[in-house]
Amino acid sequence: MIKKIGVLTSGGDAPGMNAAIRGVVRAALTEGLEVFGIYDGYLGLYEDRMVQLDRYSVSDMINRGGTFLGSARFPEFREEHIRAVAIENMKKRGLDALVVIGGDGSYMGAMRLTEMGFPCIGLPGTIDNDIKGTDYTIGFFTALSTVVEAIDRLRDTSSSHQRISVVEVMGRYCGDLTLAAAIAGGCEFIMVPEVEYTRDDLVAEIKAGIAKGKKHAIVAITEHMCDVDELASYIEKETGRETRATVLGHIQRGGSPGSLRPHPGFPHGRLCD
Repeated sequence: MIKKIGVLTSGGDAPGMNAAIRGVVRAALTEGLEVFGIYDGYLGLYEDRMVQLDRYSVSDMINRGGTFLGSARFPEFREEHIRAVAIENMKKRGLDALVVIGGDGSYMGAMRLTEMGFPCIGLPGTIDNDIKGTDYTIGFFTALSTVVEAIDRLRDTSSSHQRISVVEVMGRYCGDLTLAAAIAGGCEFIMVPEVEYTRDDLVAEIKAGIAKGKKHAIVAITEHMCDVDELASYIEKETGRETRATVLGHIQRGGSPGSLRPHPGFPHGRLCD
């Protein structure tokens, strides 16, 4: 019978993680369970950095961005002897199960722990929206709002200067965030990993738009597809239209999940019971 559980956030942070932690803690306490928070993901699990959480520990957390438990990448967790230490640390504390909030790498770590006999539950916390089995991951909608706001601002300046703007959006190897932001932001062109599309294809489309009288354009592209500065230079050379690249970077991971945005963090956390 499960009496004590641990909860951690791992990998890249995502808005709504604090809400998910809050949901886990409050649901567990309601069921009479004890909850331990683990600092800095699997690294903290290996180093035995844990603290018992109560209702007051998660007060006012539902609208705070980031994760108050911290997060870290710990590739050494792939090693079985490292995971064995982590399991021993949890057993010393009397933990019976672990809740992992993170992306696919975090899920992989949870699966490895489960294979070694320690029960785990994974909650999808990533702005990339690349976790199978859920429509939208924790953090996706807040990141989407951030990207669309940036695109709106770029459109203002692009139209003023009759410029083409290339916007790099996070997502790793998944184009969901780029696609959703491009549609919501009215981007003229979209490049995502799921669709084969060369820079010459893109240039041909841009030239066709210019021939029809298009004065400016926004190109949304998922990270890792190419060097966006080089792409911008190529577009400018081929079209004769001033082109600038913007890498949105880590601002996409920040922000407070607002009440008007879809907010999957808290209900995801509550479902753990």
